[in-house]
Amino acid sequence: MRALLTVLAFATLATGCIGGESGKPPIVGIRNMYNQPRYDTQERQPFFADQRSMRPQVENTVSREMDIGLAWSTGRAVQGDAWLMQVPADIVARAGGSQAFLDRGGERYNIFCAPCHSISGDGKGMVSRRAAALGASGLVATSLHDDRLRHIPDGQLFATITNGLRNMPAYAHNISVDDRWAIVHYVRALQLSQAPAAAPENTEQSP
Repeated sequence: MRALLTVLAFATLATGCIGGESGKPPIVGIRNMYNQPRYDTQERQPFFADQRSMRPQVENTVSREMDIGLAWSTGRAVQGDAWLMQVPADIVARAGGSQAFLDRGGERYNIFCAPCHSISGDGKGMVSRRAAALGASGLVATSLHDDRLRHIPDGQLFATITNGLRNMPAYAHNISVDDRWAIVHYVRALQLSQAPAAAPENTEQSP
């Protein structure tokens, strides 16, 4: 008798293990919540006139995660189409001041920018060196110490990080608004650290 009970118990455990095949549907409390109708990505659906299941953002609305400062999120002045010349002071202040902002920018720069532009900003990061070795010169990053980049507005540099440029990808979804401005702040410090020395003024008096 004891042997029979042991065999039955073992059989029950074996058939009830997770992963055992069964033709019966799973037991759920509320069936219509278990099998909910849904649309796959990019699938057509008849509810809306355009038949798109993936809906665009509601016009004239701002999400909670979006920075309400238009100039902060675009790099352009609110009035007109001019670039912001400098990093907004309010963003520096809410980051804890210039030094904290610079430290944050350096950290983000070394993660996202240094692989191509290098730690020093000379455009000879590992990705650029690999591209050059393979003959893909179009993928070599620009030196951030180029005279042209030294003189572009901070807002334009911010927009380049945000939207990308040529073979440089956009980082709008990878780096937050504040961190993009922090990178701009750090790039300016890099450029300043390696700026060419100004030519000494000629103090000789004309005869």
